[in-house]
Amino acid sequence: MNLARASAVTLQEELSSRRLTAEDLMQATLERIDAVNGTVNAIVALRNPDELMAEARSMDAGSPKGPLHGMPMAVKDLVNAAGIVSTEGSPIFRDRVPTSDDLLAARLRAAGAILIGKTNTPEFGLGSHTFNPVYGATRNPYDAALSSGGSSGGAAVALATGMVPLADGSDMMGSLRNPAAWNNVYGFRPSWGRIPSEPLGDGFLHQLSTAGPMARSPRDLALLLDVMSGPDPRQPHSREVDPVSPLMPIDMTGMRVGWLGDWGGAFPCERGVLETCQNAVRVMADLGAQIDEVPPPFDADLIWNSWITLRSWSVAAGLLPYTDRRAMLKDSAQWELSRGLAMSAMDVHQASVIRSEWFRQSVKVFEAYDALILPAAQVWPFEIEIPYPTEINGTMMDTYHRWMQIVTPVSLLGLPCISLPAGFGTQGLPMGVQLFGPRGADARLLSIGSAYHEATEWPQNRPAM
Repeated sequence: MNLARASAVTLQEELSSRRLTAEDLMQATLERIDAVNGTVNAIVALRNPDELMAEARSMDAGSPKGPLHGMPMAVKDLVNAAGIVSTEGSPIFRDRVPTSDDLLAARLRAAGAILIGKTNTPEFGLGSHTFNPVYGATRNPYDAALSSGGSSGGAAVALATGMVPLADGSDMMGSLRNPAAWNNVYGFRPSWGRIPSEPLGDGFLHQLSTAGPMARSPRDLALLLDVMSGPDPRQPHSREVDPVSPLMPIDMTGMRVGWLGDWGGAFPCERGVLETCQNAVRVMADLGAQIDEVPPPFDADLIWNSWITLRSWSVAAGLLPYTDRRAMLKDSAQWELSRGLAMSAMDVHQASVIRSEWFRQSVKVFEAYDALILPAAQVWPFEIEIPYPTEINGTMMDTYHRWMQIVTPVSLLGLPCISLPAGFGTQGLPMGVQLFGPRGADARLLSIGSAYHEATEWPQNRPAM
């Protein structure tokens, strides 16, 4: 068995049966990291190999701890993990080593995962391009001169290159959907509240960002999603949820799926993006789904204006402790902080009114369709030295994140969404689609994804490096 390419579900079965040892899996993991990470720079703050091997041997000597027993994982560098340098990509935290785990890291460890280090992220997770002044940039494994996307770029690349079998990501504005698409893997943004955030600060108002699993198959997504999910009594919106693993593919015969394309021209896309994404649409048609081209169900500008207000309000709230060190923040963080500080309560209220109107309209759309599809990005991976695209096909981008506007209809409403690999363009670069549905449709979307994966197996048929 090629341990670097094996599915997490297979590794789980092999580890639980003792046909595979955690020690052997850790040795293979470290060898793979040594072979490829120097090129792509996806895993950072890697722990001492001797300590990791000792922890793996300890796992082998003990009783199984949970569904991830003995599984090596690197958590995104926005998650504090005890004993591991946790920087958030910021020079402010260059040398911070937490003494306790964030909730997500604690859940992974409780399930038996061995945390080997971190996956790289942009500073404070801002921007869909993974680079920061602490660790530098993470490179696309299909072309090392290009961006890996972000903010979960390190996670996606670590998966695509076989350095880890599973990865956690987070998603406010496509932060796991975009890198999944650009690295030929899967990412899942769950219904908001399924995975609780860290119980700090406000727990009622901000409903934009969520953690989510990333993997090389939907079955693996489901395995990790169950570990990450579930209520935290300190958080008012967290809740009990039914498990989704073991995941079975759904029969798509007669399902109605809507293709939104570029939202009636509101989301300009580079040449070849829509055509590649339509490959995924055709696969679903071949699986028996009825595909309709759907006109824009809501005004894209209203969604955008609501989004950038609520996003800046939320981001600024998180950056408040650093106002006296504003000069140390990247330009996009300073921009978000300034916008958030300048807002009135009525600005936020009006943005949420628009969000509510879009939500009510989406309910009507999902009465007619089981799921909707959009491209997961508007552009192909770009040169790694460029901080962000400033135009698409002659349309100028007026903010650092406007080029990812296509993810905002999902993000604004906290809808569940799976990023599916859609294949490769003429230049050999991967692209993906967003398949999304109403809140609570997590299990159905993953089952659709599983059926799609059985028909395509893009990560296995076109592996990176």
